[in-house]
Amino acid sequence: MRVHNRSIIVGLLAAAMLTACEDRKLPYLGEPQTVVKTVEGKTIEETDYPSIPAFSFTNQDNKIVSEQDFKDKIYVADFFFTTCPTICPVMKKNMLKVYDEVKDNPTVRILSHTIDPEHDTPAVLKTYANDLGVSNATWQFVTGDREKIYNIGQRHYLITAAEDAKSPGGFLHSGHFVLLDKDRHIRGMYDGTTDEGTYELIRDIRTLLKEYE
Repeated sequence: MRVHNRSIIVGLLAAAMLTACEDRKLPYLGEPQTVVKTVEGKTIEETDYPSIPAFSFTNQDNKIVSEQDFKDKIYVADFFFTTCPTICPVMKKNMLKVYDEVKDNPTVRILSHTIDPEHDTPAVLKTYANDLGVSNATWQFVTGDREKIYNIGQRHYLITAAEDAKSPGGFLHSGHFVLLDKDRHIRGMYDGTTDEGTYELIRDIRTLLKEYE
């Protein structure tokens, strides 16, 4: 009975999250800078929020994926590794819910970075994607230079990504899903290990899409 009641509560919470506050504007995350510009002869100050820099990784189809592939798209990013024995299976189960929500929307993408590039080759990522049932370009799984992956994760996506012999599987990483707008600004971070965090992300994807209507 307790399990049944919990399922009802989670379902009601999900429905509430997906419908609540649809008219609100999502915040920008990260430390902003003040930029001085000259517009039509007048000096003005603007707030400039950090954005994800240019990048280049290799996806599950052994093709180069760069920031240009995400031009004019919002996307969700996360970090994982295919042999992860702890939170990754839960995260991917939850990301499948996001994928099912956005897979037919050409303006939304998902970008999953492996933090174990030595093991997670494009061929390994392809098998992993197939096992999840990912069948189109909406969800990209990428590998590449280890230091570049760790650098972009920790310095720009604001998550933890590191090799750690004391952690299960040998790696330490955050369980967050990161939502980015079309200018690659971070607009939300969500606990990818929970139903609540996942449904909040789906709601905020809908909210963010409304900004571009």
